Amino acid sequence: ADNDLPVHLKGGTVDAVLYRITMAITVGGTFFSIYHLFQAALPRKKK
Repeated sequence: ADNDLPVHLKGGTVDAVLYRITMAITVGGTFFSIYHLFQAALPRKKK
């Protein structure tokens, strides 16, 4: 069935949900990593 959908979404609703969950985890993990890289790069605040 050539309906112009990408191959990773041809399975229907389940594929779309899994794709969105995967993208959310990926984007969240990227921001999490960048945040912690900045935390490690900046000097600590003195109390």
